[in-house]
Amino acid sequence: MASNVDNVKVEISVVLGRSVIPMHQLLRMGRGAVIELDSHQDDPVQILANDKPVARGEIQISGDKIAVSVVDLIRNYE
Repeated sequence: MASNVDNVKVEISVVLGRSVIPMHQLLRMGRGAVIELDSHQDDPVQILANDKPVARGEIQISGDKIAVSVVDLIRNYE
């Protein structure tokens, strides 16, 4: 039996860092506002598939392009 994975949708997200901001401050922010995160440029990032952690990665910057390189798979995700 052949399986078709062409129609399987997976949402990939990368968590660069986190920040806690009071709602009133968030509502006052406009376009182009900068939100300070709790991480640094060289810190590993978390890669999520459908909101579940599946890997850790590193940010790669080349010119004006930004990419994520997978460095470690998380095997025990559910």
